[in-house]
Amino acid sequence: MKVDALSFATRLLHPRHVVIVTCSGREGKVNAITLSWSMPTSFNPPMAVISVAPQRYSHSLIEETGEFVINIPTVELIKQAFQIGSKSGRDLDKFKVTGLTPGKAKVVKPPIIEECVAHLECRVAKQVETGDHTLFIGEVVAAYADEEVFKNKLFNPKAAKPLFHYGLDWFTTVIDEVLKP
Repeated sequence: MKVDALSFATRLLHPRHVVIVTCSGREGKVNAITLSWSMPTSFNPPMAVISVAPQRYSHSLIEETGEFVINIPTVELIKQAFQIGSKSGRDLDKFKVTGLTPGKAKVVKPPIIEECVAHLECRVAKQVETGDHTLFIGEVVAAYADEEVFKNKLFNPKAAKPLFHYGLDWFTTVIDEVLKP
């Protein structure tokens, strides 16, 4: 017998890759938001999309400046990713709370997170409302990763285990090998 899953249909698409998106407002205030709703959308030009609820502080900052950075954490950053996703940046500095290091991005104004293993700097190309979330479709204007974890156009799972959101406050990661059929 199948479970009626309409009320939690999105959970059937989990686990999902966790990213920490950094953004900043016109006044320079920086924020970060943990998301598992992100994906690439185009090879040429390279584009990626993130899905953010309008009530989130990061939503207004991304709308203000039209820029964001998708930072890729590893499983070692699970506590910081959870903290970032559990608090609002309206009232606190998430970098101070988590001890993560903001770094200078190559092209956009929002910072990168130094402890993350990869970064995609994006400029908003389009914004689409989808029910209770907004899709920010970003053109990737710079992308780079730590050399030891990204080889032969793939993440090396022995060097860095990506963090995946399983649902609610559960997370997982990958095994140490890449399987090929």
